[in-house]
Amino acid sequence: MSHPCLAELSGVQKRYGKTVALDGLDLEVRRRELLAVLGPNGAGKTTAISLLLGLQRPDAGTASLFGQPPQTLDARRQVGVMMQEVFLAPELRVREQIDLVASYYPAPLTPGAVMEMTHTSALADRPYGKLSGGQKRQVQFALAAVGRPQLLFLDEPTVGLDVEARKVMWSTLRGLVDEGSSIVLTTHYLEEAEALADRVAVLAKGRAIASGSVNEMRALVARKLIHCTTTLKLEEVGSWPEVESASRDQHRLHITAKNAEPVVRRLLAADPGLQDLEVQRAGLAQAFTELTQETPS
Repeated sequence: MSHPCLAELSGVQKRYGKTVALDGLDLEVRRRELLAVLGPNGAGKTTAISLLLGLQRPDAGTASLFGQPPQTLDARRQVGVMMQEVFLAPELRVREQIDLVASYYPAPLTPGAVMEMTHTSALADRPYGKLSGGQKRQVQFALAAVGRPQLLFLDEPTVGLDVEARKVMWSTLRGLVDEGSSIVLTTHYLEEAEALADRVAVLAKGRAIASGSVNEMRALVARKLIHCTTTLKLEEVGSWPEVESASRDQHRLHITAKNAEPVVRRLLAADPGLQDLEVQRAGLAQAFTELTQETPS
């Protein structure tokens, strides 16, 4: 039976003592998409994944995985996981770790194939405990992918990776989605969501405050960035009502404004010699900051 949603949280609440981790969260994961879940520390990202995996149960609301309770063996066999906190036997070699995890799945990749895909072949005979932090993350990614899962959960997967290893992981993730996998990725790196995500969900204080494509997230906030070369004084431009912030490096002025057009008209009127005028929509970083700051407590 085909489910439009591979995984879903509906009206989920979860608290630890007096701390509310999730407060009526709705979240769905669709077929063949990379969903990036963004949010500051403590927003509830890891708790949400734990509930979808059946590692914890909600206090209220429901969690489902492939239309079944997440604890169901059949559902779990279709999932690959890479969490932030991982404890693996330090004395086992990398190939042995992969062999062991592959044995849990009905039709896994061979260890050789998954190591090639994740660029970990050179580590095959190394004991896991002797690897660097970044190498361990790469091996954990290989373990998550070896079962050919329909759905991959990756919790901050590129923390601790250098730029090159991060690029390799990004391109592997794109390939997996192209081949039909779905991926849920929590990340602090906004450029990661911008580069990879089909859809973004922004969490703050245990609630989903926005979700949509990267462009829809940007459109939710009207901030524009204005750059120009001008003789106008920074203090003067910074005091204009539409200007949120302004900074200068050498002769170039950088302005953030909610409404760009009146600022641009005023700049041109105030400085006929103004040059190199450039207006761009704010990126995901500004959108994210604005969305999470404006959440009512």
